[in-house]
Amino acid sequence: MSEAMHPLAPHFLPGFITAPGETDVLFVGSVVALVIIVLMIGSLYFWLHALPERMAHGASNLQFQLVGVLSLLALFTHNNAFWVAALLLAFIPIPDFWTPLANMADSLASMANRRSHSVSSDASSTSPAEDAAISSPALASQPQPT
Repeated sequence: MSEAMHPLAPHFLPGFITAPGETDVLFVGSVVALVIIVLMIGSLYFWLHALPERMAHGASNLQFQLVGVLSLLALFTHNNAFWVAALLLAFIPIPDFWTPLANMADSLASMANRRSHSVSSDASSTSPAEDAAISSPALASQPQPT
């Protein structure tokens, strides 16, 4: 082959056209940029899916676990409804119903124990008619037989 250029060929070639046997710099740069962009989009995707969990981190343990499960379901199934549900659940604080109920149960138990101790100590000193008067306010207003 002759090394002479064809007379109709352009005498100046742009930089993105490489000579035979040389490295294609534009292709290598495009591949590196594409890999970096894919990694950045992937990290943004994972950051976005972890957003509800980070928001619910200070909430109760139950709420944190529910948000975490919904976020994982959204991540693995690509179902956005789970992610939206996790985000809404992270925004809305779940009220603590257990503590007031436990306090009420403890108070009732202590009141029942006090009443049973006072009734058992007074049982020996009162008559059955007085016991009925104590337990029923309607009977307390009636005159007691002597």
